[in-house]
Amino acid sequence: MFKKILIANRGEIACRVAATAHRLGVKSVAVYSDADADAKHVAACDEAVLIGPAPAQESYLRADKIIEAALATGAQAIHPGYGFLSEDEAFAVACAEAGLVFIGPPASAIRAMGSKSAAKALMEKAGVPLVPGYHGDNQDAGFLRMQADRTGYPVLLKASAGGGGKGMRIVEKSADFNAALASCKREAINSFGDDKILIEKYLTRPRHIEIQVFADAGGNCVHLFERDCSVQRRHQKVLEEAPAPGMTAERRNAMGAAAVAAAMAVGYVGAGTVEFIANQDGSFYFMEMNTRLQVEHPVTEMITGADLVEWQLRVASGEPLPMTQEQLAIDGHAIEARIYAENPEKGFLPSIGTLRYLRTPQAVAFALSASVALKDGDENGAASGHVRIDSGVREGDSISPFYDPMIAKLIVRGKDRDAALARMSQALSEYRIVGLATNIAFLKRLIESKPFSNAELDTGLIERNQNALFPAMQPASIRTLALAAAALLDSERSGRSAAGDPWADTSGWRLNGGLQRQLDFSDEENTYAATVRYRPGGWVIRLGAASSMMTLVERDASSLTVKLGGETVRGTVIRDGDAFHVFAGGEHRMLDYIDPMAHAGQAEAEGGRLTAPMPGKIVSVLVGKGDTVEKGAPLLIMEAMKMEHTIAAPAKGLVEDLLYAVGDQVAEGAQLLSFKIV
Repeated sequence: MFKKILIANRGEIACRVAATAHRLGVKSVAVYSDADADAKHVAACDEAVLIGPAPAQESYLRADKIIEAALATGAQAIHPGYGFLSEDEAFAVACAEAGLVFIGPPASAIRAMGSKSAAKALMEKAGVPLVPGYHGDNQDAGFLRMQADRTGYPVLLKASAGGGGKGMRIVEKSADFNAALASCKREAINSFGDDKILIEKYLTRPRHIEIQVFADAGGNCVHLFERDCSVQRRHQKVLEEAPAPGMTAERRNAMGAAAVAAAMAVGYVGAGTVEFIANQDGSFYFMEMNTRLQVEHPVTEMITGADLVEWQLRVASGEPLPMTQEQLAIDGHAIEARIYAENPEKGFLPSIGTLRYLRTPQAVAFALSASVALKDGDENGAASGHVRIDSGVREGDSISPFYDPMIAKLIVRGKDRDAALARMSQALSEYRIVGLATNIAFLKRLIESKPFSNAELDTGLIERNQNALFPAMQPASIRTLALAAAALLDSERSGRSAAGDPWADTSGWRLNGGLQRQLDFSDEENTYAATVRYRPGGWVIRLGAASSMMTLVERDASSLTVKLGGETVRGTVIRDGDAFHVFAGGEHRMLDYIDPMAHAGQAEAEGGRLTAPMPGKIVSVLVGKGDTVEKGAPLLIMEAMKMEHTIAAPAKGLVEDLLYAVGDQVAEGAQLLSFKIV
């Protein structure tokens, strides 16, 4: 076993590898950029080395700096994690030339499987069925469009060197092909340094099923069963589960055997994933092989009990696989939800900000490294099973525009799928974040939706169920407003100064009657005028026609218990400036307190401004000064967090001025152009 390893990555995977290394008595070295100087993974390792500025191209993608850091600290091996250089053949070769062990497959296997096009050619030769399309070297735009026309629409454009859903576009008709190809190539070159594109027939209602494989240097190879990763948005996985619902033993054996054969064909060593696209009738096609550990590997660990990171370290140090195929078995059902800093209601736009408040499901130790579990409960599954949280951030950390906006992976296990679903719903209810937008509420709706609960899975599930998954916002209830009002009134009472000064008294006493005041709150859709009358021991709160006596029963830190009429209401209220975040009944509601004094004299924002929704770079300007455009017309394209975002015209209008050019960096909220509605 190694004495010291360097982790050439960041975030939750770097934390996970460090935890496993420590458990095995192996010292770890972190690398970090300027943006990650105070990051959790830096604190998790024994040593840390600064390797460059915030942009990944100048830090985490600099193989030379990473190898230099490994040699300087005396590390014997490098763990690449996933993303960045994890599937970079040149990096694996450079590690070997520097006398360092690359904790991953041989460079030859990365070369064979790292290109989607080359991998498909290899699988075609091996007799594995492939999706119809084109995956050759000719990248002429006209030729590619001809191949797409021949394949038949819709088609899927994919970056040959890609992964993680980046560099992918669905094209519905020939007229849209050229614009989609240009956008796909831009994203591919920015994310992977390679703009080669392949074309596949886009299957309707397909499932995305992948097989975890593992091989050692002695020629032994096993599969650790399958994961269903069908539920996706923008071609990126949202929920993953193992085993795949509805999987028969015969189909599992066939897919497992095909995956092992693929790995053996390229002399594979270490952890890898063979991905298949499957029809509802059970037929499947090879899609690609990821020559690394996958983000969703914890669901495999939860149903097999295997620590795949430990397996990686042992195999890389020359040890044989810890288990044979016959020793591996499935125990229970696991689901993973990716918790992102993003706004699902706004097209899953990434959110940037600080984690001002972070509380995760209460947990105790579990068997696997870097895992946590809730206590066992009764047999009905409502409180049984385990919960695991893999995260690379802490309260007070920031989500920056430079890297993936993942906050954590929430993984649950139950004795069966129904138990796992109940556990995930409960755990999501207990996850509380303030400071930026998250997808937690969306994940809870998704988990509880009828299609997902019934395992009606395919890659279009989210798009097909927009109405159910993105319901219209309902007005805040009097219970939610009561909790926000009680928190505000209690903070005024507890924060009063000049004890004994009658002018500073906040009890609401008046000579000829009690104080009555109006508390105004708002959310994205509504404004609420709650009338509060002070009474001995509490308040009377009225919202519209509803009126109740409100008494604060208990307040402990951020937790509140309020007596509202004859009902006891419990929740957590976090105040962030004028925003009151109310967590109650498994829901999170943000209400802005409209302070009449604090906001007096503020004018409405001027019209005709189109602003940047987040920090980013201008990659394409699609209009010119003086152009007249229709509502919805694309004006320019920004890139942020490795994704492209199109800024569209809010109405028919005139482009009066362009304030930025291609390549310019812009700050969040910056005016991009002057636009006049006509």
